[in-house]
Amino acid sequence: MLQTLRIQNFALVAELEVTFQRGFNVLTGETGAGKSILLDAIDALLGGKLSAGQVRAGTAQGCIEASFTLTPPVRDWLTTLEIDAEGDEVICSREFSLKGETFRSRSRVNGVLVNRQQLQELRRHLVHLTAQGQAVQLASAAQQRDWLDRYGGEALMTQRQRVAEAYRAWQQRQQELQDFLAQEKQQLQRLDLLHFQLQELLGAALADPEELTQLQQDYQRLSHIQELQSQSQRTYHLLYDGEPSVVTLLAQAQGALQSIADWDPALQPIGELLEGAIAHTEEAARQLRSYADRLDGDPAMLDAIGHRIHQLQRLCRKYGPDLASVIAYRDRIQAELAALRDASTSQAFLEVEVAQRRQVLEQASEQLHQLRQGAAERLEQDLLAHLCPLGLPQARFRVQLTTTEASSSGSDEISFLWSANPGQPLQPLGEIASGGEMSRFLLALETCLATQQTPKTLIFDEIDVGVSGRVAGAIAESLSRLGQTHQVLCVTHQSLIAAAADHHYWVHKHIDPSTSTTAIHVQYLTDKARVEALADLAGGDCAAMALSFARGLLAQQQRSLPPNAEEMSMKT
Repeated sequence: MLQTLRIQNFALVAELEVTFQRGFNVLTGETGAGKSILLDAIDALLGGKLSAGQVRAGTAQGCIEASFTLTPPVRDWLTTLEIDAEGDEVICSREFSLKGETFRSRSRVNGVLVNRQQLQELRRHLVHLTAQGQAVQLASAAQQRDWLDRYGGEALMTQRQRVAEAYRAWQQRQQELQDFLAQEKQQLQRLDLLHFQLQELLGAALADPEELTQLQQDYQRLSHIQELQSQSQRTYHLLYDGEPSVVTLLAQAQGALQSIADWDPALQPIGELLEGAIAHTEEAARQLRSYADRLDGDPAMLDAIGHRIHQLQRLCRKYGPDLASVIAYRDRIQAELAALRDASTSQAFLEVEVAQRRQVLEQASEQLHQLRQGAAERLEQDLLAHLCPLGLPQARFRVQLTTTEASSSGSDEISFLWSANPGQPLQPLGEIASGGEMSRFLLALETCLATQQTPKTLIFDEIDVGVSGRVAGAIAESLSRLGQTHQVLCVTHQSLIAAAADHHYWVHKHIDPSTSTTAIHVQYLTDKARVEALADLAGGDCAAMALSFARGLLAQQQRSLPPNAEEMSMKT
């Protein structure tokens, strides 16, 4: 239930805090006193429209805050959004500011920022507003479907969720199939391109990513075969068989050193170095001779290597930048080509999936249809039973279910058919219901729904406009009965309804002559003040008679219809 409502700088409200009670609460006051502003604030708080025009004149920022009782559905909602529960209540707030022409607002639940969609989801668990003038809502097939489904209870709502999930799954596969078929031409073109490229790459017999580097080195060697042979032979001659050769000179140097080595031991290591130099020089000469003997200047080999280098360089330019990248590209398109060749299999798979998911959707929709049929029959009887004491004993009501194409909400088109008078054919409710009939229908419907949902705050905004005293008494009794299981907030101008409430709030304006500003105040009425407020509602030329009438109303049981309600209404 709504526990506390705090408003700052909203419309005509400067500062206001109202604590509401369990049961049946009424708000009364003169027309234009600001009763509906309180309901507008609740609506804005829970994701409704909020605009710059609702910021109190002369101010730049404001806030709406309310605390509600924490119920299991609300706790589950908080858990889903990972918002911590704070004790046994949930606190919603909406801050707003106006700077120049820029209007901004931010909403929080238990201090955590939330968006409008999330607030509207939470709202379903906290508040439901019923107002005079809901003809558009009454005529809405979607709204009528939601009312029927809510009445059907948890089993029906769970099945409706299954239908929504089945519809999403079917739509997903259907879209995938459509996308696949739309891309079929591009896929065939891609298939031809990849086939050509793969044949080229497979024909190149690529295996070693270092092949090009090695071939370039071989080509460099074979291109200079004569120079390599000439210089390696010349070097061999200088090192080993020349006159004198390096080896001969080193040997002579070693001999000269040995002739004096006995005189100074320090020369011994130098002699060893010369001995090593002779050995290394002889080994170098040997390897040079072997290298020169192996050199083969085959022109055919040189041409073959040059052709292969050209082939690999061309592939690198097309698919590169290097041979390793070319090999990776070959492997990648080979896998893609295999996938494209299996495209016909993919199409067949998608077609089977679409058919299977469509079947699941139709089966789930049929189960939902059966649940709705049962709920429709119960709602027809239940609603008429509640309408009878509201002055509509001859009313007829039927819920018509027409099978349509399956959607996220099932395969039923819901239509509420209505006739208030004998002999009048059943017609769509939104087209023929009068204002008074509409008010009573909404109240009866909300009474039916109240037995199928978790207790919440039910708000009725002037639902009693245009009804007689007798019907007002019946409305009062229905609202009082609703107040036994739900918190009820009702804006009313009917004294019969106000007298039946458990709690009475008087809304009035106060004009400050010194500042020429208007403010709204809410006063909780008890005893004498409540009698006077009821007398004001009753009206009449005689104040004493109005007060007597008000006392008579309060003398009746708050939760029962006054036996002489029609007579009292005539006196007013």
